[in-house]
Amino acid sequence: MTIQDAPQSIADIDPEQLPVAEHELHGWTHFAGLYAGEHVAATEFVIGATFVALGAATQDILIGLLIGNILAILSWTLITTPIAVQTRLSLYTYLHKIAGDSMSDLYNWANVLIFTVISAAMITVSCTAVRLLLGIPAQLEWHPTDGLFVLVVFAVGMIVVLVAMYGFNAVAEFSGLCGPWLVVMFVSGALALLPALTAAVLGRVQLTGFADFIAIADESIWTGVNSEGKPGIGLIEVIGFAWAANTITHFGLIDMALLRYARRTIYGLCTSAGMLFGHYIAWIAAGIMGAGTAVLMKSTIVELDPGDVAYRALGLSGYVIVIIAGWTTANANLYRAGLAAQAVFYRHSRKQVTFTVGLATVVIACFPFVYRQILPLLTYAGLLVVPVGGIVFAEHVLFPRLGLTRYWVKYRGLEHSTPAVASWAAGLVFGFGLNYLQVMSFFYLFLPTWAFTILLYTILASRYGARESYPEEEAAEQERNRAIREYQSQQALARNVPVPDKTAITNVLRVVKWGALLVTLVLALVVMFGSSDMTSYRRHVAVFQWWAFVSTIVYFVTGYVVLQRGKMLNRVHT
Repeated sequence: MTIQDAPQSIADIDPEQLPVAEHELHGWTHFAGLYAGEHVAATEFVIGATFVALGAATQDILIGLLIGNILAILSWTLITTPIAVQTRLSLYTYLHKIAGDSMSDLYNWANVLIFTVISAAMITVSCTAVRLLLGIPAQLEWHPTDGLFVLVVFAVGMIVVLVAMYGFNAVAEFSGLCGPWLVVMFVSGALALLPALTAAVLGRVQLTGFADFIAIADESIWTGVNSEGKPGIGLIEVIGFAWAANTITHFGLIDMALLRYARRTIYGLCTSAGMLFGHYIAWIAAGIMGAGTAVLMKSTIVELDPGDVAYRALGLSGYVIVIIAGWTTANANLYRAGLAAQAVFYRHSRKQVTFTVGLATVVIACFPFVYRQILPLLTYAGLLVVPVGGIVFAEHVLFPRLGLTRYWVKYRGLEHSTPAVASWAAGLVFGFGLNYLQVMSFFYLFLPTWAFTILLYTILASRYGARESYPEEEAAEQERNRAIREYQSQQALARNVPVPDKTAITNVLRVVKWGALLVTLVLALVVMFGSSDMTSYRRHVAVFQWWAFVSTIVYFVTGYVVLQRGKMLNRVHT
């Protein structure tokens, strides 16, 4: 039996609507690179500066961000990844099975809006670097005030659209290449500006120990006083924000779209590449860079945009990091937006739909107010989708344990799930009602909202048909899944197994690639620990910034060549 002999009903279905095939699964390095690339983003400059402006204290930042990000990692690992691995479906496809067309369409439209705006914010942040190169004035209004800025947004944005169009592999490859470089550059930028902060606070360039760092941080970075001169946020708020920043993807289950490709559930821990290196280290580094830039420019951190901070810390590489960091996050989010839109316009390919959504994203990116409101956007978006995550969690995890039937809406042939729509609506009223009444910290509202929706949906579903058994429909579903697996097995036999590139030239290029990152980090350490006074500091900074830029070029050129050589090798073996 050949692929051509497979049932036409399966062959005609868009692959994005089917469970991920066994031969399409990826190892842990794909997910480590993907999450490192996505969560070491240009908005880390914005968020890092926001903690400073909100008046967080140093101890609360160091401890609170660690706890909050570990809680986020566990949320991905214990909630999102098991459902993704067991179903091999994106949330959009899974939701359609359990809630019908109406609920799915509403939810998919909500996600298209959310991820389009997030992607647009990333693109706008990237353009703050390009505007410096071209001498475009800062865009401080809610709308663009310079025609050249609009052209820059379209040029930068279309690159994001093209990468997202080519799906998971293109996004993973791009993020995997950028991830290690982004981590090194964030750390190096902080190291390069710490001596300037040390001189401003302690009157000398060199640190003598960790106590000096705490003293500097308490005095000039995380002072415990906000931009209005009032006491700032505390440990509980810092933990809550770090945990809640990605509720849309873990408790909200959006990242089923990515983690359905994971071979094992334990790969959920790969999100630590984004949370610990991206959010924890990058937020701290961004705060240091922002405070250092404010000192050098005799300004305040709230008056700086990411381009200003990155250029002052990293020189020409600063332009590159803001652009690349914006791209990597925008790519993953636009990929998600394309999946959501394609679930609505299922008669069109994901590439076509992603291109259309991408054009809308680029238009939104022309308006600078979007990225300046990224924190409220992330938190409200999380509260919007967490009830849906609760509905899916209840159906997949709790229903079998309670003797209820999964997919009962599909088995009954319903196009509309009253329990799902009612539970989502009630969850939104409950969550935003708690926010209005201010009964608890906004950052933790997703927890009672999630639990409330799970309870309500379970009760309603049991009364509307989930308690009944559907043996014929379940048998038909099992038969369909068997036919899909058989069809995918035939596809796997027809594919070529990738051959790893272990040639001498490629190995040399890999050494040069990682050596370029090592050079950047070593030079940053020289700036940090080898500067005895401001004169030597300025000299070391100049050397660091120049060679960091050269190393950046070397890293991306060699990394790209290694990637292409591997593809060429496999084409030869095809």
